[in-house]
Amino acid sequence: MSTTTKALSLLLVLVLLLFVSLAHATTDPCPINSIYQFGDSIADTGNLIRNGPNGVNFAVAGSTALNSSFFAARNLHVPATNTPLSTQLAWFKSHLRSTCHGSSSSDCLKQSLFMVGEIGGNDYNYGFFQGKSMEEIRSYIPHVVGAIAAAARDVIRAGAVNVVIPGNFPVGCFPIYLTSFPVKDPKAYDDKGCLKHLNEFAMDHNNQLQEAIASLKKEFPDVVIVYGDYYKAFQSVLRSSKSAGFDKSVALKSCCGIGGAYNYDGKRQCGAAGVPVCQNPDKFISWDGVHLTQKAYRFMSKFLNNIILSQIKCLS
Repeated sequence: MSTTTKALSLLLVLVLLLFVSLAHATTDPCPINSIYQFGDSIADTGNLIRNGPNGVNFAVAGSTALNSSFFAARNLHVPATNTPLSTQLAWFKSHLRSTCHGSSSSDCLKQSLFMVGEIGGNDYNYGFFQGKSMEEIRSYIPHVVGAIAAAARDVIRAGAVNVVIPGNFPVGCFPIYLTSFPVKDPKAYDDKGCLKHLNEFAMDHNNQLQEAIASLKKEFPDVVIVYGDYYKAFQSVLRSSKSAGFDKSVALKSCCGIGGAYNYDGKRQCGAAGVPVCQNPDKFISWDGVHLTQKAYRFMSKFLNNIILSQIKCLS
């Protein structure tokens, strides 16, 4: 996936939607005052558009989801920030000093949630879309997972006590991959129409990441470190697509796109002139072939609520 296909918030949208229910709960046993998101262009709020190369054309890419992320942030009284990745840690330290007021930094951090990711996706994507072999791309996994663990370690050493480290999505179910890597053999696809070998790669990454998280938990026994199982969360949406009100016939197609079996064309992406948008995004899981629709994020957040929120460490 080129950098032009990875813009706007994906994981940030998801985590903010995750906390909408918390914001409206009748009881609030564990208030979260701040959410800090560290990651690349999948996890920020559009810095690729602002700071990326000329020709980035994704001003429309998250129109069904971006507004909801700001809406969720406003409900939680959490500022939505556009901090470039290269200055995130420096910004974080400055922001912490300015927002803690009379409280200690330690107390502030205990009331904050840290999302460490998405990190490393481009390493895989560049390999896939440059035609590298699966064997070579699999060799990247330990390096990518090591970088994620190192980032989490830095955040924890800075004082974080509630950390979520997300795994990879089943990318074999995404229109961009289904379109870019078609296989003639029907056995290469699972019962939902997803490419098995790409999903197996994502699971390999996730398994190694969970092993790294287990090591981090031993290293930092007083810190809550939660694995964000976005793979299973997405699969839960796909499995329940009909009952959730999605149109099963377009479960693997883009709402905003054009051409082909999956309504996606890498040369004419969402936001380009002449590329149409579906009339009812709530019937679709995929927004633009790369990102999901707001409704899909909402259903994923329901799956993740109990897993993540039940493990958050409260300020005693």
